[in-house]
Amino acid sequence: MRIHFFRKSEHRRTGPASEWRRAALCALSAVLLFFSFPFSVKAAPKEAPADDYAAQAEARKEIPAASNEWENWPAGPALGAEAAILMEAETGAVLYEKNIHEKLYPASITKILTALIVMEQCSLDETVTYSYEAVNSIDWQTDSNIGIKAGEQITVEQSLYGLLVGSANEVATALAEHVSGSVEEFARLMNEKAEELGCVDSHFANANGIFDEDHYTSAHDMAQIARAFFSNDLLCKMSGTATYTIPRSATVSQELFISSKNQLLPGRTYAYEDLVGSKTGYTSEARQTLVSCAQRDGMKLICVIMKEEAPAQFTDTVELFNYGFSSFHMINVADTDSRYTVGNELFFESDADIFGSSSPILTIDPSDSIVLPNTAEYGDTQSALSYDGLTQENALAEITFTFNGVYVGSATVRTAAADSGGTENADPAAGRIYINVRLVLICIVSVYLSLNFLIWLITLIRNYSFSSQRKDRRRRRRRHGKESIDYDRYIRKDPEGF
Repeated sequence: MRIHFFRKSEHRRTGPASEWRRAALCALSAVLLFFSFPFSVKAAPKEAPADDYAAQAEARKEIPAASNEWENWPAGPALGAEAAILMEAETGAVLYEKNIHEKLYPASITKILTALIVMEQCSLDETVTYSYEAVNSIDWQTDSNIGIKAGEQITVEQSLYGLLVGSANEVATALAEHVSGSVEEFARLMNEKAEELGCVDSHFANANGIFDEDHYTSAHDMAQIARAFFSNDLLCKMSGTATYTIPRSATVSQELFISSKNQLLPGRTYAYEDLVGSKTGYTSEARQTLVSCAQRDGMKLICVIMKEEAPAQFTDTVELFNYGFSSFHMINVADTDSRYTVGNELFFESDADIFGSSSPILTIDPSDSIVLPNTAEYGDTQSALSYDGLTQENALAEITFTFNGVYVGSATVRTAAADSGGTENADPAAGRIYINVRLVLICIVSVYLSLNFLIWLITLIRNYSFSSQRKDRRRRRRRHGKESIDYDRYIRKDPEGF
């Protein structure tokens, strides 16, 4: 568009009318210039750029870990995760905690709960049919999937590999439908199972972890779920597998090659030698999440990372595993204890029997251990006996151990025969009834003394009663004798009157 500007000389020649015309043209030019630029101005982004996420993660390192405030407890690393936990799997003792009860979005780490329920509800060779709804419930461009088509069928075992190796969202939905008929019904099972496992901060709305405001959990709850998950050998194997192939078959139109994105697995960037298994997760709302398990020298650790930025979810996990294995050690209670090894409470010891040292009636479960900082010893712990809420068979009591107020494990007191386990190498004495002779003798002496006291008391009462009776008879005889004398006197005085 051409815009004509009048020369100054023209203005002088034309007068006021030309000046008005010039002003109008200037205004029109300004309007045209304004509307010629709007498409070159970019609107402000609705989402913060990636650099801001990194800055947020860096700022979160300043949030203190609660466990670093515990007395005589090893200091843990500063992490960019919003929440993190390191838990010893067998004892349930928490070694490191940061915001562990904050409710956050889990993303695909949800799938370890899905897999756990499927293992409980199904056999591995069952056939799973992939419905149109399951296959088309996801965004094929952005959601993790294995590429299976509607109507195709694979086994539960193959589906679990697709779920845990490929983190496939349509697989999670198909498994939920296979178990419960619908995702909604399966979510109900998930919430029931979570409560059973000790979760207190969670609510699950779907089987795959796709974002839903009503689908949330905490680092603490995911660790509780992970304890159950990683106690299953097959689930450990699946979650520790880097690649898996589902072959073409009569029910699958093409070979399905599945590869994990988990960088902790063997051959990957952050491969961890002692890894048992691991599951990743990501959504834009949840950010990076990760649940992992590693085992070394009898210690089995579970690590949960929530709301972190890549690749720090892997480096955070490695740091926490190294912290745990280098700073803590396991102690077997039965091998170390002297406070509860039979004796201090009548029920616990029989080495003072008149027959010498005999087998105890009760024993501490030989598989129970506690976890302590390397600077602490068994004698530094505090313990308490409880007889309530016991769930294990043959359990008679539970010993709970703390270190400066922090829970570090527990041990079960059970009958000695219960430890045999029914194995061929069991103690031949298992199953016998053991008698604590000292306790028996105390009971016999107590009964003897009680009987003697009772006999003495009965004799005393009888003697008292007999003595009273004799006194009564004497009184009656004296009274009778007096009456006879008075009668005789009366007769002698007045024989005629008689």
